[in-house]
Amino acid sequence: MRCTGELQLRTCLRTAAGCERMTDLAQSIGDVLAPTLGSVEIVELTRLTAGANRETWSFDAVAADERTPLILQMERGVDPAHAGACARDGMVLRAVAAAGAPVPEVVASGDLPNALGRSYVVTRRIDGETIARRLQRDQRWTAARERFVGDCARALVQIHAVDPGTEGLEALPRITDPLGPIRESYLALDDPHPAFDLALRWLDRNRPDPRPATLVHGDFRLGNLLLDEAGLAAVLDWEIANVGDPNADLGWLCVRAWRFGSPRRVGGLGSGDDLLAAYNAAAGTNVDRRTLRWWELWGTVRWGGMCLGMGGTFRLGLTNSIELGMIGRRVVENEADIVDLLHELLEER
Repeated sequence: MRCTGELQLRTCLRTAAGCERMTDLAQSIGDVLAPTLGSVEIVELTRLTAGANRETWSFDAVAADERTPLILQMERGVDPAHAGACARDGMVLRAVAAAGAPVPEVVASGDLPNALGRSYVVTRRIDGETIARRLQRDQRWTAARERFVGDCARALVQIHAVDPGTEGLEALPRITDPLGPIRESYLALDDPHPAFDLALRWLDRNRPDPRPATLVHGDFRLGNLLLDEAGLAAVLDWEIANVGDPNADLGWLCVRAWRFGSPRRVGGLGSGDDLLAAYNAAAGTNVDRRTLRWWELWGTVRWGGMCLGMGGTFRLGLTNSIELGMIGRRVVENEADIVDLLHELLEER
């Protein structure tokens, strides 16, 4: 009985501590929103799943009879490698919204110091779906599937039209050599894979002509694209936005990992030729199929190196995350994709 009582006490204490933290967080959110929304009550505060570097919360801000659905993203802690990233995202989102691209409206953002004690961005919450399997299969999303390639092309043209010199974007990474960061990260792992070595060598020897540097989303793919029943509603997750070759976004969208088992090249929903036709028509460019394949191979090596790194941390005992270990097993999928792509590219010569 005593053990049961002690367990109940510990449970109550944890619950009380959690409630106190939620109350404090709600108060802090209200404080950072006050300059924009005035005095509001924070309700329905719910923690959502997020990446390793951020916390994501859904909530409503209530003032009188007005209820505003919002999303908060803030850094998990004071990590020098990610300091100010959420506040920077706020600046990027404002610049992209001004260019007409579909993104969540920024309500508030800020760096330290602030009531939250962390860099943050608050945006309006948009209804829609991001889960690939549902978007690919459910009848509800039929119209969105039909519009997907054209919507993505238009959104990318709008994103790539943003002036990289816009105030607030000066802190974004500048990538002048797309192979450099990938090669450096791969070699640093000291875990050689012949398929990666071959692909990096081929990519280096067959570089397409570079395009002028623009704003690049960096992770433009199914999963980071919010669709409603009418089509693309918002482009999400700007954490790795950079300034570089805009073709990187086109190639990344076509990487096989983001098709989730579908044979269709663009997010499992459309063809690469249709993507190029829509993008070139809207942007006034002439990106060709071979260039798109080069960037698709680049994206495959990039994702493969990321899988290799995540799996390596698990194998070395640096993390006990089963998720990272499972992602590490996907290295072999990327190796197979590399071989298939190189075969396509060599056949098209």
